[in-house]
Amino acid sequence: MNEGRLRHLIGQVKSGKVSRRAFLRRMAAAGLTAPMATQLLSLGGVAMAQSKAPVYKPTKRGGGGVLKVLWWQAPTLLNPHFATGTKDQDGSRLFYEPLAGWDQDGNLRPLLAESIPGREDGTLAADGKSVTWKLKKNVKWHDGQPFTADDVVFNWQYARDPATAAVTSGVYTDITVEKVDTHTVTVKFKEPTPFWADAFVGPVGMIIPKHLFADYIGAKSREAPTNLKPVGTGPYMFKDFKPGDMVSGVINPNYHQDNRPHFDAIEMKGGGDAVSAARAVLQTGEFDFGWNMQVEDEILTRLEKAGKGRVMINEAGFIEHIQINFTDPSTEVDGERSSIKTKHPTLSDPAVRQALALLVDKDSVEKHIYGRTGRASANFIYNPERFRSKNTKYEFNVDKAIDILEKAGWKKGADGIREKDGKKLKYLYQTSINQPRQKTQAIVKQACQKAGIEIELKSVTASVFFSSDVSNPDTYPHFYADLQMYNNGPQQPDPAVFLRQFCSWEVASKANKWQGRNITRWQNKEYDDVFNAAQMEIDPLKRAAMMIKMNDMAVNDHVVIPVVARPIVTAVSNKLTCELSGWDTNTWDLANWFRES
Repeated sequence: MNEGRLRHLIGQVKSGKVSRRAFLRRMAAAGLTAPMATQLLSLGGVAMAQSKAPVYKPTKRGGGGVLKVLWWQAPTLLNPHFATGTKDQDGSRLFYEPLAGWDQDGNLRPLLAESIPGREDGTLAADGKSVTWKLKKNVKWHDGQPFTADDVVFNWQYARDPATAAVTSGVYTDITVEKVDTHTVTVKFKEPTPFWADAFVGPVGMIIPKHLFADYIGAKSREAPTNLKPVGTGPYMFKDFKPGDMVSGVINPNYHQDNRPHFDAIEMKGGGDAVSAARAVLQTGEFDFGWNMQVEDEILTRLEKAGKGRVMINEAGFIEHIQINFTDPSTEVDGERSSIKTKHPTLSDPAVRQALALLVDKDSVEKHIYGRTGRASANFIYNPERFRSKNTKYEFNVDKAIDILEKAGWKKGADGIREKDGKKLKYLYQTSINQPRQKTQAIVKQACQKAGIEIELKSVTASVFFSSDVSNPDTYPHFYADLQMYNNGPQQPDPAVFLRQFCSWEVASKANKWQGRNITRWQNKEYDDVFNAAQMEIDPLKRAAMMIKMNDMAVNDHVVIPVVARPIVTAVSNKLTCELSGWDTNTWDLANWFRES
């Protein structure tokens, strides 16, 4: 469908001549998912679809007892602006809330906002340069102080200050936030911004209180007592926190949604491993919910037969992938390894990276390890489907990898390891301790050995690997290895923020306390230019093409090697009702969770 016809159709929806349902059907026929078709309506003059409230049975606040949830990778901090992984975002979301969240269909649901901005009431500017949020009134922080527009403006100031070193800084740096009145703010963009629902939305949008953090903006950001003792607006109030072990909260008696939450308290237990977590929910029933079931599907199926719980699978954009280090992890410069001032001695050769990609047997990983919980992928962007490239393909071919290395001058030495100019193809390949990951490592190592590449495997305790500890060299942002593997993905139905991780200015380093998103340290001016252009392209079809091009650049240059696309897989008690979303934190809708009696 060309741009003219698309805009005409959107105009007919706006005028009422064509129903929203008919529009979504036509977009589906054109290959667009429902979330992205909804975004098209927003961009074309119709308000972004507002998520419907879930079916909620309890008729009073409290009375549900203790909600026991298991995060085998436990949170290590509770300030959402410092959350380097989903575990910390999930833990923070027990207490903090954004203006709006993403439901399972990719629609926005207001939380601290009164409603979702739209063209029809003028809160979403026609030129794409501003959006106005109207805030809920009579919302209070857990200490009784009122939540106002001043808090929203402060979060922008806090995150954009370079000295704060916030993980969320990229979202807030290039915008301006103005207070209109006590309960209204306007977000202004320098250029037309197609995906406006980023700042103050979802995982990067959780709002912290100005009155408790104002004295800790900038260089003193890590000293705030409230970093570990959150005071938010959420359904639960802080009780206790043991980093890497337990987060607990009690019911917020003044929560701003009627009859919510259902549970009197929440206990988020950490530690252990994914298999133990699956067993604790599905087989023994000790817990109501188990996070991130990165467990072989055969084991999950067997545990489900106990009848205590079920496996929930929700579509998402997450991708299990192998990262290539473009810097030298063995050389230290100014107190840091993997410095951008160095170049990897062998992985800087495109032929070596190409060979490595051919030595990852993705089909075997899917078939023998992940089953229904992982799909072999050639793409780093797998969902939403509209952004899934058709230009890429994957192949497992040891002989082809050998031929590429031979032609590039990498010859086998007496020890069977390929070398050139005195440099050997010997790599440290790290990931977190997790059975599917160790099995994937073994598959890759075996193929590499056949090709004359030596792989040393390293497995780091998940609580360390995904830690925000800037002094620990084993965390994944440090990337003091040659190869590393983990899972992440876009946490909203738009991949722009996720693709920022390959931009040159996002390099993780000692200077930014390893908070930069660019872990591979790959730098490419053309990629940077395409990313910047996509940020201003309001035409959704042209913008999608740019996203696909960025995916292709990272995949074809083997900056990352996608392994399997992973949906959200959780273990849930048969008595628990909850809505999960592949585009937000696991705890995004916690206020609406309830247990059948």
